[in-house]
Amino acid sequence: MISQKLKVVSAAVGASAVVAMGALTVALSSGDSGSTTFVSDPHMTMGETSTVEKAGTEVETSVAVPEHTAEPPDGFGP
Repeated sequence: MISQKLKVVSAAVGASAVVAMGALTVALSSGDSGSTTFVSDPHMTMGETSTVEKAGTEVETSVAVPEHTAEPPDGFGP
């Protein structure tokens, strides 16, 4: 008998929690957050001019060479 009452009370608490979450969702999301008004300056402005320097014609490194080399352990390599 006590077990069945505990189940009913637990179900009631769970259902009321679901209803409370739904009410909070409706209350907090009912604002008109979807429409945003952008107000810009009526006068058109130009941004700063940027200049691009051309890359050099020569490549700095044609072949990559490691700074350090290691000796292969015995049994590896040629």
